[in-house]
Amino acid sequence: MRKIKLTLVILPFAIVLMNCNSTKKGTEYTAVQKELSYNKDIKPIIETSCTPCHIPPQGRKEPLENYIHVKENIGAIIDRVKLPQEDRKFMPPRNKKPALNDSLIAVLVKWQQQNMPE
Repeated sequence: MRKIKLTLVILPFAIVLMNCNSTKKGTEYTAVQKELSYNKDIKPIIETSCTPCHIPPQGRKEPLENYIHVKENIGAIIDRVKLPQEDRKFMPPRNKKPALNDSLIAVLVKWQQQNMPE
């Protein structure tokens, strides 16, 4: 009789815990599947990491001042931010701006995979 009462008390808690876990997994999956956009997600990265060198009028490098420029150059941007920092083609240059962290690079890659929505 005691085992039955104990089971009746523990069972509801186990069910609640299982539901909490599955909800958390569902939330994480949704966050990973988030639709990115240039204006909301990519433009702030470009403005923070690529200014002033690639944003006219000061910039004298490949312009990255708008959606079209970034879309046309996203492959090169991703390649260069992934290079070792010692590589002379690495962006942004060490003496200008801090390197992009892995999560920012992942945003660029994901945006490219999503066909670069504006």
